[in-house]
Amino acid sequence: MKAPFLDLKAQSKQIEPEVVSMVRETMASGTFVGGKQVSGFENEFADFCESRFCIGVGSGTDALRFALMAAGVGPGDEVVTVPNTFIATTEAISQVGARPAFVDIDARTYTMDPRKLHDFLETRIANAQFPNRLKAIIPVHLYGQPADMDKILEIAKIHHLVVIEDACQAHGALYKTKKAGSLGVAGCFSFYPGKNLGAFGEAGAVVTQDENIARKIRMIRDHGQKQKYFHEMEGYNGRLDAIQAGVLRIKLKRLQDWNQTRREHAAYYHRLLDGTPGITLPRESEFAESVYHLYVILVDDRDLLERFLQAKGIYTGRHYPLPLHLQEAYVNLGHKVGAFPITEHAAARLLSLPLYPELTRHQIEYVTASIREFMGQR
Repeated sequence: MKAPFLDLKAQSKQIEPEVVSMVRETMASGTFVGGKQVSGFENEFADFCESRFCIGVGSGTDALRFALMAAGVGPGDEVVTVPNTFIATTEAISQVGARPAFVDIDARTYTMDPRKLHDFLETRIANAQFPNRLKAIIPVHLYGQPADMDKILEIAKIHHLVVIEDACQAHGALYKTKKAGSLGVAGCFSFYPGKNLGAFGEAGAVVTQDENIARKIRMIRDHGQKQKYFHEMEGYNGRLDAIQAGVLRIKLKRLQDWNQTRREHAAYYHRLLDGTPGITLPRESEFAESVYHLYVILVDDRDLLERFLQAKGIYTGRHYPLPLHLQEAYVNLGHKVGAFPITEHAAARLLSLPLYPELTRHQIEYVTASIREFMGQR
């Protein structure tokens, strides 16, 4: 038996007839940028996220960058986020001219720790020698689980900071009764092919309740145009194309069912791995309903287990093996090993197991039996 980490071909096969029909219709219309596929997807995804507006863009990185720009973050500002995330989160900060600042994660959820955020902000504000250019907070809803948004929003309100949600791994996740992405001034999504809602290439979106933010992002994504050839500002070429929007519309109809299947697979992993010595299973917060973009275990012998599973045809992932504060790209920030100990501890031990809707129970049984075999040999 084999267990690939991800099988996009299986999902694509399910929807192939609808996609072919949509592509033919788009070809016949001659509208490849904008048009009814893009506006249709924006309306449907806004409804799905319980937000007033959705603006389709070229990628999740575009979504983060444009949301920061629309919220007024720019050169000289600082944006607080976590070091346990993909670099797109901090690239977007740097690319608007701002500086990323890090706080450590919660050891149980791997998302931003509100206590660490509070302490960081109090220390920064108390340090009169350091110019206070803090402007925004980007909590990351990592692996499909929302961060503790009520506490983060409360802290942000006290310090007059904008909150932009990085929901690039959390399509359909719930924070209490609210959809991820709908709580901050904007929520940013990636539709990279491997995401819970994935395009057939690059794509992204921003959702917001704020009409002014939505208006600005629409201009930023389209060269700063208010109308064709009339530019209120310099912008970017960051539009969502019609065929990718059409694929997303087809998949969006199935997303709730696919997310539920992910949750069922995660529950089966829980059941089969519960009590296995040496493994910490992912834990869902009492305030959250995760959509399990990734099923990530923590194990001391991560590298040995990874090789053992690969020899059995089981493919895993590391998300993320080197924290951002230790990446060469951010050496200028001056962080050393030990700066964010919970992130560093997790980064050396986290292993993502195969999880996608088309994964079978037999494959999950094979993966978990192999893990138990490895742990029994230690």
